Amino acid sequence: MDLSIAAILAQDGITSGAVYALLALALVLVFSVTRVIFIPQGEFVAFGALTLAAIQADKFPLSATLLVVLGILSFIQEAATVAFGRSGENRKIRQIGVALLKFVLLPVAIYAVTRWYGHAALAMPLQVLLTLLIVVPMGPMIYRLAFQPLAEASTLVLLIVSVAVHYALIGIGLLMFGAEGSRTTPFSDARFEIGGLTISGQSCVIIVVSLLLIIALYLYFERTLSGKALRATAVNRLGARLVGIGTTQAGRLAFTLAAALGALCGILIAPLTTVYYDSGFLIGLKGFVGAIIGGLGSYPIAAAGALLVGLLESYSSFWASAFKEVIVFTLIIPVLLWRSLTSKHVDEEDQ
Repeated sequence: MDLSIAAILAQDGITSGAVYALLALALVLVFSVTRVIFIPQGEFVAFGALTLAAIQADKFPLSATLLVVLGILSFIQEAATVAFGRSGENRKIRQIGVALLKFVLLPVAIYAVTRWYGHAALAMPLQVLLTLLIVVPMGPMIYRLAFQPLAEASTLVLLIVSVAVHYALIGIGLLMFGAEGSRTTPFSDARFEIGGLTISGQSCVIIVVSLLLIIALYLYFERTLSGKALRATAVNRLGARLVGIGTTQAGRLAFTLAAALGALCGILIAPLTTVYYDSGFLIGLKGFVGAIIGGLGSYPIAAAGALLVGLLESYSSFWASAFKEVIVFTLIIPVLLWRSLTSKHVDEEDQ
């Protein structure tokens, strides 16, 4: 391997690592706030990529239909919870009205906009915005349907539910998008020559957008009230409830951010690789490796670990392409061994 090949592999590794870093941050966020190891994170990657590909192919994305279905189911569950609650009648009516707006009217409006304007002639930024409008609301809806009723369950139960949701979404993805993969139009066709190394504009877009999102997340958690509420919930759920922070709302917000990051990752990588209905699982799993390196609790270490995963995958593809996935996932073993030897066990009831 000469220096030029090493530089090319480093570019690919950094580009992939930037995407894995966003997924790792999303996984750490969801786990720290809700204790859910969010295995379906990869499905949002696939849904984001394939929804945008459908719009660019001038096909109606069936993910908009899924959004309406999830919204109706969420509304039924929310309305039943409110109806059997202890609130006054006026409050119940107000809560049901808000649920109707969030879970039914908004998805129907997005469906109508997609039906009327979701065509290939739409400008690229508007295509991306429409894709996010379709995919991102699925995050809090899935939380409402699958995880909120089990918010106080053990981590093992939440993990089992997460696996079930993952398989359900994979089946739905196959039904909506079919078995054939898709690519999208690159955001940039530019090429930059730096010391004999050619850098694609799409790689630059991925790295810049990832950095901006990481900075935006840092500012959000440090400077905004809702971000500080999420941090407080992550540190101590019981303490957060005692000081008036709604852990249910925090969970929905965490899933919303995770869905947004997943959909954006899918949109970013779709021009570089063919995305299938089940491709998101493998991509999300590599982000999970980065999150594990951070102990599912440290955002900076998770991001650095995801970057390491990207570089390791890139160089492994050169030396042993048939075993690159094995090499990447084997990285979990020494990390888990090290953490099991150096960390103190804390019972879940004490948290």
